Amino acid sequence: MRAAGAFGLLTVSAVLWAGPAQAQTADEVVEKYLAALGGRAALAKLTSEMATGRIVISTQGADIGGPIEVYQKPPNKSRSVMRLDLSPFGGPEMVVDQRCDGKTAFASNSVQGDREITGSQLQTMLNESFPTPLLGYKDAGAKVELAGKDKVGTRDTYVLQFTPKAGPSSRQYFDAETYLLLRMVMKVDSPELGAEIEQTVDMSDYRDVGGIKIPFAITIVNSVQTIAITLTQVTHNTPIDDAMFSRPAIK
Repeated sequence: MRAAGAFGLLTVSAVLWAGPAQAQTADEVVEKYLAALGGRAALAKLTSEMATGRIVISTQGADIGGPIEVYQKPPNKSRSVMRLDLSPFGGPEMVVDQRCDGKTAFASNSVQGDREITGSQLQTMLNESFPTPLLGYKDAGAKVELAGKDKVGTRDTYVLQFTPKAGPSSRQYFDAETYLLLRMVMKVDSPELGAEIEQTVDMSDYRDVGGIKIPFAITIVNSVQTIAITLTQVTHNTPIDDAMFSRPAIK
């Protein structure tokens, strides 16, 4: 699951720690990460991903939740559909449908209305290529640099600075033992606030799905809200019509 692209919307200092004696380069960390996920060959064979689960959004002391569906196809098509229960607050069900067809993006909200996704937010979605931007980042004109070492909770990590050809960069934290991605920190546009905010995405509970490691627990934290996503099922290589990612026709 690539959280940023699929779900749309701390500067952490690098701290030296007593880790493995062998020096690492950015490319070595990337290759070990790809191997930990299942390997380049297996990742290259992925034609789609479908995931279902539950999402809980916490903001201003209130929690709203409901089911979530996520669809992804290479190179950078994505769609997420959330059905949030507002009945505890006297409201109707709120359906949030966010789509990216690989060139444009669109968000539909049954309560707040529809809007085009543009600018930095659109570019961030386009950069989140499936199954991972690190699979072919050099061909995409991106740059990856080793930014030191740090901790995520109790886990020692290698930190990579990922700079795409266009759009915001991110700091990515890889477990020093498993080389799985544990955290990503980046700045994102917030149309609701009319400002840029910093956002942290934590990934855990990695499970094997057909030879590919997928994080089944994703937590997204920023100054506005905390989003917790728990997946229940993930499937790969199921045919998905490209029309699912396009803006629906106006009736």
